[in-house]
Amino acid sequence: MILAILRMAFDSLTVNKLRSFLSMLGIIIGVGAVIAIVSVGSGARSQVTNQISQLGSNLITISPGIRRGSGGRISFTATDVFTMELAEQILQNCPSVGRIMPNVQTSGLLIAGNANYQTQVVGVTPVYQQIYDFYPARGQFITEAHEANATNVMVLGSGLAKELFPNTDPLGQTVKLFVRNRHLLFVVVGVMEEKGTGAWGNIENQAFIPASVLMKKINNRKYVNGYTAQAVSAAAAKAAVGEIEYFLTRYLGGADKFRITSQEQLLETISQVTGTLSLMLGGIAGISLLVGGIGIMNIMLVSVTERTREIGIRKALGAKRRHILAQFIIEALTMSGLGGLLGIGLGWLGAAGVARIGGWPLVVTHTSVLVAFSFSLLVGLFFGIYPARKASKLDPVIALSYE
Repeated sequence: MILAILRMAFDSLTVNKLRSFLSMLGIIIGVGAVIAIVSVGSGARSQVTNQISQLGSNLITISPGIRRGSGGRISFTATDVFTMELAEQILQNCPSVGRIMPNVQTSGLLIAGNANYQTQVVGVTPVYQQIYDFYPARGQFITEAHEANATNVMVLGSGLAKELFPNTDPLGQTVKLFVRNRHLLFVVVGVMEEKGTGAWGNIENQAFIPASVLMKKINNRKYVNGYTAQAVSAAAAKAAVGEIEYFLTRYLGGADKFRITSQEQLLETISQVTGTLSLMLGGIAGISLLVGGIGIMNIMLVSVTERTREIGIRKALGAKRRHILAQFIIEALTMSGLGGLLGIGLGWLGAAGVARIGGWPLVVTHTSVLVAFSFSLLVGLFFGIYPARKASKLDPVIALSYE
């Protein structure tokens, strides 16, 4: 009996192929959009999470506190006390902190011969390479002597070195930096290893100079934007955060003067934000499933009207009301189910394309596929009940006389 009803449902759909496809289009787009959006969100989250995790779970970012002024204007507190001296104080008073470096950078135009490149210039100290596990492939990194003497030396990212010196060995070459209406000459002392795109952008195209040079000769100020600290181990990260909070609260005169973010907190925040965004966008995409359900109900009502005489004949031959009800509900489920399957394929292709362009892994979870497909069946069932009930209630005498 069930097989016969299924065969009749497929026959009904194939009679008007174009109409059936257009009816399923809303379901196809809805399911495809849900799967693609959830997949893209999961892939992006996985990519960023992996990149941050590669830096280690023992990194801690220290930045000035935020103060909201009149009109909602935001300003930073205690900026002028974030100096190199304070970094040393943190290192001395927080035993769980193994290393600390300033966060200070600018953007400028680098010129070498006929080549030029606009990029980010990062002020670093020697511990940068240990904190970020990022070392020179050739030459040397910024040394203690470079930092202490504010020497105009520069280390190039591997990509930047290829841009400025495509056919020349960059070591020992001179690079001119244009920034803030001034120019400085630097000698290239090293080229970094290839690292690829990191959590904060493509570090292969960055230039690295002593933090003291950036602060004294470019920014012309003693304070920095904040610090990156590294706990002595991953297990000590929580203790390091507590020690830094305790010390800075006393040193700066209040916990509102600074903000501390650990890698674990950052990962948790990113997961929450991307998860919420994926859920919200998936919900919006799910609306098209409801629109598709309305389309199915509309076509089913038309089908009931067109097949009124057929329904009358079936009832006259002994078909029960439940048989007619089951027939039209199964037709609606078949239509929404096929739409769901096509939507899964469409969503997978869309997610694969975006993942390829974005350079992150393709993540299509069984849960997203199952939820989207189940929802498409529920939509078909919900919007198929009314036409099915209408068909099952037809009086056979009136139905047989219908032209």
